[in-house]
Amino acid sequence: MNTTATNNKNYVLPNLVTILGLFCGFYSIIATINGEYVIAASATLLAFVFDGLDGKLARMLNATSDFGIQLDSLADLVSFGVAPAILVYKWALAPYGRLGWMAAFLFVACGALRLARFNVQTKVIDPRFFIGLPIPAAAGVVVTSVLFAKEFIGDPNDMTVPIWVTFTIYILAFLMVSNIRYYSCKTCFQQKSYNVLVVFVLIIFVLGLYPELFLFLLSTGYALSGLLYLAYVRMKHPKKEKAISSEESL
Repeated sequence: MNTTATNNKNYVLPNLVTILGLFCGFYSIIATINGEYVIAASATLLAFVFDGLDGKLARMLNATSDFGIQLDSLADLVSFGVAPAILVYKWALAPYGRLGWMAAFLFVACGALRLARFNVQTKVIDPRFFIGLPIPAAAGVVVTSVLFAKEFIGDPNDMTVPIWVTFTIYILAFLMVSNIRYYSCKTCFQQKSYNVLVVFVLIIFVLGLYPELFLFLLSTGYALSGLLYLAYVRMKHPKKEKAISSEESL
């Protein structure tokens, strides 16, 4: 009986962390509605922390479950789909009318499709790679753009964002539902390498010096990395690229 109670507690804790991430996403939406774009972006970044913790906590406690997986996906759709879409619409896309709000909708829709595909492909794809840009990474490009603009351009509430930002949102939506492979970084910290620790320390150092710039470059660079990897594979290994595409198509 005590063992059952302990197991129930183990299952509850990761789900509570997921709910905290969901709360951050919801608070981001409220902050956007109130015109507090920097706070909204920061809330989404905090949701990243909880999103990274819940899965690791569930595995550490041996408390993974189908319920937790589905809850995590629903929380991700709010925190990294709806919240950044509303943020970028209010901040940058609203002046462009239908072109703007359709970009925001497409971001949410493609994010939902990306999450659904991830859930059904988890056990059949190479764990070293994600298929399509992960929705948290797409959200990262949006929210770090707000922080970058605030630090280096001016008050996000007072600036007019150029129309090419609208097309950037369309591109992010396409990348989420594409078959482009992105490195998952899941094996980075499994390697017992001194060099990995050195790189990690350097990342923390740069992040501490220029957080707005570094986070923006990191998120944008990751979004571009899949395209660069695809170009490399097509140039160097065209047969391998065709095999990968046919294997991963739904």
